[in-house]
Amino acid sequence: MPTYVYEYLDKDGNGTGECFELVEPITADALTEHEGRPVHRVPQAPNIAGKWSDMKSKSALSNSNLERLGFTKYQKNSDGGLSRVAGNEGPKTVNPLDD
Repeated sequence: MPTYVYEYLDKDGNGTGECFELVEPITADALTEHEGRPVHRVPQAPNIAGKWSDMKSKSALSNSNLERLGFTKYQKNSDGGLSRVAGNEGPKTVNPLDD
C-alpha cells in the first residue's frame, strides 16, 4: 500500500506546513479531515525502483554482479591492504608499502 502525505489546513484553507504520513489503499478516497482538523493530500513523486535508482544500486554493485560484468573489486582488509573480493584479474592482495 502507498504512503500518502497530508498537510493540515488553517481556517482559510491554506496549508500550515504541518504534515503527516498515512499508509492507505490506493483505492481509498483522500482524507478531508484528520483529528478534527481539515487536511489535504500533498502530491508526491512516486518512488519507483528503476534501473538507475538508489534502490537498485546495491544489487547492481554486488560482488557477484560486478564479477559477472568483468570488473574486479578490492576491499580494505584488517592490515590496511586491499583484498580482491570480486573478479579474477589482478593480484589477490595489495599491501601498503613498508617504510
